[in-house]
Amino acid sequence: MAEVIWGLATSHVPSIGAAMDRGKTEDPNWKALFDGYRPAREWLAEHKPDVAIVIYNDHANGIDLDIVPTFGIGTADRYDVADEGFGRRPVPDVIGDPELSLHLLESLVDEGFDLTVFQELDVDHGFTVPLSVWTPDPGDSWPCPVVPLLVNVIQYPQPTAARCYALGQALGRAIASYGKDVKVGILGTGGMSHQLAGARAGFINAEFDRMFMEAIESDPAKLAALSREELIREAGSEGIEMIMWLIMRGAMNERVRKVHSHYFVPASNTAAGLALFDNRP
Repeated sequence: MAEVIWGLATSHVPSIGAAMDRGKTEDPNWKALFDGYRPAREWLAEHKPDVAIVIYNDHANGIDLDIVPTFGIGTADRYDVADEGFGRRPVPDVIGDPELSLHLLESLVDEGFDLTVFQELDVDHGFTVPLSVWTPDPGDSWPCPVVPLLVNVIQYPQPTAARCYALGQALGRAIASYGKDVKVGILGTGGMSHQLAGARAGFINAEFDRMFMEAIESDPAKLAALSREELIREAGSEGIEMIMWLIMRGAMNERVRKVHSHYFVPASNTAAGLALFDNRP
């Protein structure tokens, strides 16, 4: 039986990847962020999964905005790193796990989640930056195969927090029913509070972010009760990305142990958060 061993919630701000790629992690503007990642990275290096699932949103690089699925899953054996208009990041392409992908797809469809299937998919910073937060020096390959799970946080109406939490719970059941004895790590990405355009451009709500980081551990149902409008009001139009953290959390046990958390403002006019949880008793 497969087992979820940890969950990692982390921002996928593109400038975090750029700072790493350009060797700026020790610069004064960035050092505090990356110093805060160190304890999580050290723990993760000692707890390597056999496969990871990254819950993220595409930014019109792998899929066209003319067709935006509410939820989608990749079933390929390989995912190329997208060129987002300024050259692809200097990180490895991603090896997939088609067998696990297809099992998750069947299980989730049977539970009433109609996922769009991507047999080919380029992955952008929403996917690769969290992998870099986890593994800053991957060498020629990432630590393990990865399954992409996509969520629409771009176009209205986005799925509700409750629907995302329910998807996470179904994902946890799907993983538990997988026939192979594998250890699984889950990354929930996006956020924290930020707004990129309009009258509130640059908006950050540190109080809400800190509440979210505490509740994601101890009271995820409280967060699942938030409406779409409440999330946008409190966290900004792009802050709604935090619904993807709830999918990660829903796939884990009711009780988890927080290994490490870190919060940093601002990263590219964005609040950046990290929360790492051990899912084992």
